[in-house]
This record gives sequence, structure tokens and C-alpha cells, in this order.
Amino acid sequence: MKELQPINQNVLLELKEETAEQKTAAGIIIPDSAQEKQEVATVVAISNIENAEIAPGDEVLYKKFSGTEIDFDGNKYLLVPYADVLSKVVETESI
Repeated sequence: MKELQPINQNVLLELKEETAEQKTAAGIIIPDSAQEKQEVATVVAISNIENAEIAPGDEVLYKKFSGTEIDFDGNKYLLVPYADVLSKVVETESI
């Protein structure tokens, strides 16, 4: 079995497929190339980073135009520098 293992301070993120077609209020279909890219993804793997604040399985917010998109084994991934991960998405209890 082959898998991707990031190196050089990179993080491998799994992108979720958005299969829903987007339309304007007037019914015009917006093509994929014109849609805004998502900025939240799931961490699949990270390179050997000391004191990393994220781990595989975490949901993170990353810089909008960062990284390299990769198609591997039928899945879409994004390889981004660790410094381009802006925030970890965490569940909190409401007060």
C-alpha cells in the first residue's frame, strides 16, 4: 500500500468533495473554477515537526491560496506548509 508522507515542514490535508452544484438566486450555475475554495480541511499527516500544535484527525483552517492540490488514489489532498495552517477547529460547549 502506498501513502503520502509529508516532509520539509509540510502538512497533508484531506479535502472534502463538495458535490452540490452552486447556483445564483437567478438560477445561473456557477462552475467549479469560479467557486471559492474551501479553507477548512482534515489533517491526514504532518512531517516531523517539533511541538506541533496539530495532529492527524484535527480539522484546521488554512490560508486561502496556500498549498498544492494533489489527486492520489482517488482522493483529493492539499499539501501546505505548516506555517500556513492558521487555526485548529475545536468543538466548544455553549454557555
